[in-house]
Amino acid sequence: MYKKTIYILLIFLFIASCNTMDSVKRGITGEKSKSTDEFLVKKKDPLILPPDYENLPTPDEQRTASEEISMFEKSLENAIEENSNTSGSVEDSVLKKIRSK
Repeated sequence: MYKKTIYILLIFLFIASCNTMDSVKRGITGEKSKSTDEFLVKKKDPLILPPDYENLPTPDEQRTASEEISMFEKSLENAIEENSNTSGSVEDSVLKKIRSK
């Protein structure tokens, strides 16, 4: 009788230690957990260079391009200021600046 109560007590503690009855069922039946299979992983394509990789601008080229743009903006602002001081259109003053270069 003493052994039966110890066995019942151990079974009760085993069941109580599980989170849910579902986990008890999985433990008793030996059901495997559903997880990803490492052999079914798809391989990725190898990395390739972009088609125009050799034609990409260097940082120095970008700096000179930005300097040219800022020079053009300054000349355009000067043309607009000259146009506001004198009579005529902005288009004429811009054309004069372009022709002078």
